[in-house]
Amino acid sequence: MLAFTTLARRPPAKRDADARRADYGEIYAPFGEAEARAQASRCSQCGVPFCQNHCPLTNDIPDWLRLAAEGRLKEAYALSSATNSMPEICGRICPQDRLCEGACVIEQSGHGTVTIGAIEQFITETAWREGWVEPIAAGAPTGRSAGIIGAGPAGLASAEELLKAGLAVTIYDRQDRAGGLLVYGIPNFKLEKSVVARRIDRLKAAGAEFRLGVDVGRDISFAALRARHDAILIATGAYKARALDLDGEEGSGVVAALDYLTASNRRGFGETPANAKALDARGRDVVVIGGGDTAMDCVRTAVRQGAASVTCLYRRDRANMPGSARETAHAEEEGVRFLWLAAPARLLFKGGAVAGVEAVRMKLGARDATGRAGVEPDPASSFRLPAGLVIKALGFEPEDLPSMFGEPQLKTTARGTLRVRPGGLETSLPGVFAAGDIVRGASLVVWAIKDGRDAAAQMIERMAAGRPALIAAE
Repeated sequence: MLAFTTLARRPPAKRDADARRADYGEIYAPFGEAEARAQASRCSQCGVPFCQNHCPLTNDIPDWLRLAAEGRLKEAYALSSATNSMPEICGRICPQDRLCEGACVIEQSGHGTVTIGAIEQFITETAWREGWVEPIAAGAPTGRSAGIIGAGPAGLASAEELLKAGLAVTIYDRQDRAGGLLVYGIPNFKLEKSVVARRIDRLKAAGAEFRLGVDVGRDISFAALRARHDAILIATGAYKARALDLDGEEGSGVVAALDYLTASNRRGFGETPANAKALDARGRDVVVIGGGDTAMDCVRTAVRQGAASVTCLYRRDRANMPGSARETAHAEEEGVRFLWLAAPARLLFKGGAVAGVEAVRMKLGARDATGRAGVEPDPASSFRLPAGLVIKALGFEPEDLPSMFGEPQLKTTARGTLRVRPGGLETSLPGVFAAGDIVRGASLVVWAIKDGRDAAAQMIERMAAGRPALIAAE
C-alpha cells in the first residue's frame, strides 16, 4: 500500500516523435507483465477511491489494480469487464488525465498518479491473448427484439447487454462499417481498428445482426423500425459540425474535421476516399481551428500526412482548453504549433481556394455559466497565417432527427439533443430510448458506453415487466 513512496510513476515507453510522424502506429509500447504489476502496486488502496468516483462507469479500479499487482490477471479482467464493455478501448482513448488518473489520491499528494489506463489496456490485451475473453453468452430467446440505430460505442455496448438478456438485436448504421467514431473519427495512432473489429465480431458471433449502409429516414422509415421491433434505441451520436460563421467557410480548402478524419481512416483501410485530394494535408500549410480532442486528432493526422506546417488556433489559453493535456503535449512533440488566445476573423482566398486565415488576439474575460473563462477580441491585434487547408474542429451538434426520421413527436431540447424522461433514457415516444451523444451532446466514448449499458437495462426491465414496449396508438 505504500509502494508509491519508493516506486516512481512510469508510463509505458513512448515512441520517439520522429518515428511517430512517419506512420499511424499507436504511440505507446504495451506494458510487460513485470512493469504492469509494479505500476499497479503503486495504488494506495485508499478508503475513498476518487478514481472510481470520477470514472463514468464507476469501474472497480482499486480492486483490479490490486489483483493485477498480485499477478491475478484473469480475475482482474473479470472484474474490469464486469462494468465496462470495452476496457481495452477505454484504456487507450479515455482522457484519464481528466478522469480517473486526474482524481488519483497519490497524484494529489505529489507522488504521481497510477498509470490506470495503461494497466487497464494491459489486463484486457492479456485476456484476449490468453483466451479469457469469452463469447457473449446470449440469453434464452424471449421472442422480443430491439432495433439499435447507430453502431458506435453506445449502440455496441447496449447490444451486448440486450443479447445477454435473450433479445434479438439488429443494429442499423448509415456507414459501411460498424464502430461509428471508433472507426472513422479516431485515428489509428490512438486506436488500431483491429481492436474495434474484434469487439464487433464478438457481437456478430452472439447473434447481433448488422444492417450497414442503411440510412434511417431515407432507406427505411423510422415508423417501419418501430413496427418491426419491440423497442428502439437511438444511438446516432452528434455529427453536425459547428460552423465558423465566417464568409467562405464552405469554400475550397475549408473542410470539416470529421470529413477530414474519415478520409484519413478510409486510407488506412486501403481505400481512396471521395474528394481524396481536397482532404489530404500533404505539402500544405494547415490551420486547425479548435481546442478539443478532435482538433488534436486533426493536427496530429496532418503531421503524418506530410503537411508543410501545422498550426492550431484556439481562442482561449492552454489552461482553459477542453481537450486532453496529454494529447496537446503529444502534438507539440510532433511539431504542431499552438497559437493560444487567437481566433479566426476572416478566411483569405486566392484563385478560388483558401490561402490564409486572418486572426485576432483574444483576452480572457468573465467566466460563463459553465465556469469557463469568456473571451473578448482585440480588434487592433489582427495577424495573418498562410493556409492551404483549414480544418474546422469546433465540436459537434446533434442532427435534426425529428425531421430526418419524419417523426415530429420525437422531442428535443433547446440544444437539439433528444429529450429523455427524468431519471431514465426513454424519449418522448414510448419504447424508444436514446443513449450517448444524441442525449448528452458531444461527449466521451466512456459516457456513451455507460449510457448504452443503462439504456439496455431500462429496455430489458420494461419488457420483463410485461408492458408493451411500443404503443401504436401513440
